[in-house]
Amino acid sequence: MATTRAAERGAGQGAVAPALFVSHGAPTAALAHDAYTDALGAFGRQAGSPTALLVVSGHWEVSGPLRLTATEAPRLIYDFGGFPDALYRVRYPCPGAPALAEAAAALLRAGGLAAELEPSRGLDHGVWVPLLHVFPEAQVPVVQLSLPRGAGPGEVRRMGEALAPLRRQGVLLVGSGGLVHNLRRIDFSGPDAPPMPWAQAFDSWMAERIAAQDLEALDDWEQAPGAALAHPSPEHLLPLFFTLGAALPGDHPRPVYEGIQYGSLSLRSFALDH
Repeated sequence: MATTRAAERGAGQGAVAPALFVSHGAPTAALAHDAYTDALGAFGRQAGSPTALLVVSGHWEVSGPLRLTATEAPRLIYDFGGFPDALYRVRYPCPGAPALAEAAAALLRAGGLAAELEPSRGLDHGVWVPLLHVFPEAQVPVVQLSLPRGAGPGEVRRMGEALAPLRRQGVLLVGSGGLVHNLRRIDFSGPDAPPMPWAQAFDSWMAERIAAQDLEALDDWEQAPGAALAHPSPEHLLPLFFTLGAALPGDHPRPVYEGIQYGSLSLRSFALDH
């Protein structure tokens, strides 16, 4: 299997990268400086120097084979509208990692999942908004992996399982979505609006089962209190299952941040590591 030279160096050093689930919130998080962004920065410093990042975002779903970005210098996709002009001027000039994309595609195929390289697509805001705070220097190479349209938790977890060996090569695997994500119920009075009761109930239910690593209950998340309101569509929850699938023996969930903004956007994030 092809690997990047950086990944080979990481493996040789015995470096095992964590896996991360990050709730990326609203696009305006890119411009924020608050407890949430501070927590992401602290995680990045604790994570050290991963050889690369491989990210699944709730903003890229495809039919057919999975796709991986495979460009040397990925552009940013500003996949939102109606926000301050400053947000469209944000830059995150990270390098890509085509060799890692090839290696990841091979692992996915070996796990029975069709995968192809995508040479022209950039990184959507589900990737670059949190990375602005986790690794602000933009020096770590980044590959984005699509979600399979219409998939359930089990199929997405298989993606993480197939790619988990990359963690032993220093590659940090990231699922970027939102533990609660209902744009129709946003409280526009501000990010500090009190959490809506259904959002708090779902967020707490999920947090308890993540801490217990209760995959059976998490797979059945639609039975949780407030589920229909927390996720009118599942694409922002599915990256969670990528991260859970990327667990290695002995891993435990470690909280990175917890909180709800705008009443209906959970920012709860956690890492899996030893």
